[in-house]
Amino acid sequence: MSLAPSERAPATATPADRGTPTHTRRTRRTRPGRRRLLTRDSIPYLLIMPAVLGFAIFKAYPIADSLWISLTTGNGEDRRFTGLANYRRLLDDPLFWTALKNTALILVVQVPLMLGLALLVALGLNSTKVWLRPLWRLGVFVPSLTGLVAAGVMFSVILNRDAGLLNWVLSVFGVDRVNWLGSPSWARVGVVLVITWHYTGYNAVMYLAGLQGIPDELYEAAMVDGAGPIRRFVSITLPQLRPILLLTVVLSTIGTLQLFDEPYVLTGGGPDNATLTVTMYLYNNGFKYFDFGYASAIAYALALIVSVLGILQVRLMGERR
Repeated sequence: MSLAPSERAPATATPADRGTPTHTRRTRRTRPGRRRLLTRDSIPYLLIMPAVLGFAIFKAYPIADSLWISLTTGNGEDRRFTGLANYRRLLDDPLFWTALKNTALILVVQVPLMLGLALLVALGLNSTKVWLRPLWRLGVFVPSLTGLVAAGVMFSVILNRDAGLLNWVLSVFGVDRVNWLGSPSWARVGVVLVITWHYTGYNAVMYLAGLQGIPDELYEAAMVDGAGPIRRFVSITLPQLRPILLLTVVLSTIGTLQLFDEPYVLTGGGPDNATLTVTMYLYNNGFKYFDFGYASAIAYALALIVSVLGILQVRLMGERR
């Protein structure tokens, strides 16, 4: 005798029939092909994304666009591709070579002078025989906090031929007035004075930090061996300061090759283009004559010069392994 469908026992028992709870934990699974955005591996990339986007928009794109502009001539809709014409023009431009010669001359004179003075100042400030050393350190570093334009305006007054403070001091000692900003040779000297005054303290503080990191035991051992002050300076101080010396030489070289504010405010590149620098020539072509293709070519030529000099300095002054 067969039972009716309603009277038959269920083939499978439900959780309720088994006496198990109806609410069970369920694991969430992502759908195939779908990934979570916030994971432990992706969070670092998301954090650096704003910096990467900022670099791409404000650095990488202008650099790439200026490279394209350097291969063109004209402006706006009249711009046309001319290949390496701007770079060939650069090689035949006597004014560019004048600006490069002026920049190189200032570099050769000013950088060794400034770094030498900075090292001497740092050695003095590191001495325990100097009273009120924090005050002297502050006074040495203050000029580097002055704006470049403000420093240029201040020195244009100091170096004035008729009413300048420097000529007044020289007249006290019976020296004739010097045309600091009107003579080609003295104008270069004036630019060197401004740069040296502005950046010597900055480099001195860097050297001072390096001097304070040299262990005293090295000097004590050298003194026991009978080494004098000069010998200790040559054999201990300079080798220990080699990384900082390399850094300051490279930074000072790059800064001098990009020199613009001081000669622009003091002399405007004159007299007779004696203080015209490469960046000033770039500025004149780009923003006075609106020849942006040629100005971009000058910028890339300057970048190449800076790169080559930087590599040579690192090879010559870097650690020998």
